Amino acid sequence: MTNALPTFITGFAMSAALIMAIGAQNLFVLRQGLKREHVGPIVLFCGGVDAILIAAGVGGVGALLGAMPQLTLLLSIGGALFLGWYGLRAFQRMMAPEAITVTAQGGITLGRAIGATAAFTLLNPHVYLDTVLLMGAAGSAQPAALRPIFVLGAASASIGWFAALGYGARLLTPLFERPAAWRVLDAVVGIVMLTLAALLIARAFP
Repeated sequence: MTNALPTFITGFAMSAALIMAIGAQNLFVLRQGLKREHVGPIVLFCGGVDAILIAAGVGGVGALLGAMPQLTLLLSIGGALFLGWYGLRAFQRMMAPEAITVTAQGGITLGRAIGATAAFTLLNPHVYLDTVLLMGAAGSAQPAALRPIFVLGAASASIGWFAALGYGARLLTPLFERPAAWRVLDAVVGIVMLTLAALLIARAFP
């Protein structure tokens, strides 16, 4: 098992590079971290789904998905609709007259939080391109005995990142005690969500 550590590092580094980009899922985790709502379950869900998808890709599911362009089209349409709706909600929150603070937030239930997390995660076609196809191809290139080590490294990066994002957000609490900071965040969220929705539609119907 002398190659276990390099294999672990390869999986960790590839996963970290793919998940650290600013996107819908990361912004949602950040916002929930700032609100301190259901952070643990959200982190576990994001990391767990990534681990399952990466393991599935390494196991050969990626080749099956690559042969189903209709699925990608349906995911793109569904993802665009959800992102568009969430982006408009963010702008609605931004325009709300009432003060917004870390401690005075309209909370959501655990079920709704996990439901939103699932939508951000599973309705994004890129999660399948990145975790199932790309990570799957890289993991499949490893010797069979080392593939679980690759998956472990990739999953560790995912869980570590979402934990840092969700729990580290509280370090920004002094900034987000001001309602203006929440409005700026919601403006960024709205712009990113609507932009991603437009990109998904553009790629679905070139």
